[in-house]
Amino acid sequence: MLGLKLKTPDDRIEIPGHAPPYEAHSHRPLRPALTRDAAGVQPGLRARLLLWLLVPLALFVSMAAITGYDNARRTADRLQDRTLLASARIIAEDVDWKDGGPVADIPPAALELFESPYRDHVFYKIETGTGQLLGGRPDLAAPEARTAWPVFYHVSLAGMPVRAVAYRRELYDAGKVVPVTVIVAKTEGSRCAMLDELWRPQLLVGSLMLLLVAVLVPLGLKFELDPLMKLKDEVAGREPLQLEPMCAQGLPRELQPIVDAINQCIAQLKLHSEAQRQFVADAAHQLRTPLALLDAQLQYARRLDENAAARADALFGACRSTQKLKDMTNQLLMMAQAESTPQPALIETDFGAVLASALEEMLAAAQRRNIDLGAEIGENLCVKGNPELLMALVTNLIDNAIRYTQTGGRVTVVAKREADRIESQVMDNGPGLPDDIRERAFERFVRGSTSTDGTGLGLPIAREIARRHGGDVELAPGADGQGLTATVILPAARSQGAGDEAAAGRR
Repeated sequence: MLGLKLKTPDDRIEIPGHAPPYEAHSHRPLRPALTRDAAGVQPGLRARLLLWLLVPLALFVSMAAITGYDNARRTADRLQDRTLLASARIIAEDVDWKDGGPVADIPPAALELFESPYRDHVFYKIETGTGQLLGGRPDLAAPEARTAWPVFYHVSLAGMPVRAVAYRRELYDAGKVVPVTVIVAKTEGSRCAMLDELWRPQLLVGSLMLLLVAVLVPLGLKFELDPLMKLKDEVAGREPLQLEPMCAQGLPRELQPIVDAINQCIAQLKLHSEAQRQFVADAAHQLRTPLALLDAQLQYARRLDENAAARADALFGACRSTQKLKDMTNQLLMMAQAESTPQPALIETDFGAVLASALEEMLAAAQRRNIDLGAEIGENLCVKGNPELLMALVTNLIDNAIRYTQTGGRVTVVAKREADRIESQVMDNGPGLPDDIRERAFERFVRGSTSTDGTGLGLPIAREIARRHGGDVELAPGADGQGLTATVILPAARSQGAGDEAAAGRR
């Protein structure tokens, strides 16, 4: 058996995690809510979607325009160069020998190639390899490179930029070879016009497409986002307690998962709201009885001016009603804390130490009823949990066992580690619970016996705390079918030290 320290009658029992009433409602400054001006106005969904469409499309149109311009320039240059080379070849073919020397006769077809509505200026020059001018403008500059292949180049003539080609041909006569160079040049009016005709339609089509997207996409977004706006209006227009699921019929396929998620949240809120309403109704019913009894006892005590003994009995009854009301209030607060608070901060906790502290707290209650309270606590009982809530869990189970076990009975707490979980059993040799009551024992305000003071909240609180720690609480008949065994199962903390100790214990 485990030796435990007795508590004096003046010691007060406080529920872990609960401050006195005058401390529970402390006034704290509220954080100011962020207004739209403080948080900054964010662009709307339509604007962001339009931006995502227009920016890539504008980049595409720009790249297409640049590529189209480059292709049109290459095409215009190639056509112009081919026309210049064809004219130079026609002129070179008509250069012939006459009177022992080369003579140039310019055919009209050589210049008719350049006819266009843009009235380009055409220039030519024919000279021999020795610099003899056979025809054309002497100021038309020749290229620096002299090759057998045609040479295309840009030059300025009479203050005008021109495109020119130099074509070389060799004349043979009586064993004599004379090189002749034909240079043809023209201004670039027709070439620029051709470039515009090839490139501007592409630029116009791209710009028109960009304009159509900028006009039509907002209209399409308006129609397509109307279901989302209706969904927003339906959510905003609901009453605070209207927890009915939303209708997903007629919504786009992409919005249906959102509505399903909202409906799941609504279902959870509805379940929680119903549980809270039921809890408040049950609490009001359970609190009404001790309050009415306390009022009747105090009224009765006021009438007993001469009978001191009867008045003392009435006051004693009032004290018992006050204590029951206090216990009920503490249990209700603990139940509300276990169900309504966010997930508690879980730290590595020695569950054996928690059990020892709870046994020490309950030792005085066990001795008042002459109950043998003992424990067999193993080693390496570390769990991830909240120490205060775990303390409330085991305290409620031990208190139930002591409260419902007959005077002179026995309550034993056994805790051990099984693989990756911690098992703790609170066993008594009391009257136990019938099967039908044992199945409903975890419901609120369900009590196994009405002859013993109790709130009917101890087991629901214990199971709620255990489940919030990833475990559970189970009830089973005691040894040989006598009494009741409450088993707490919690996941063991996974730490290197714990694993080493467990391995050493198995060896």
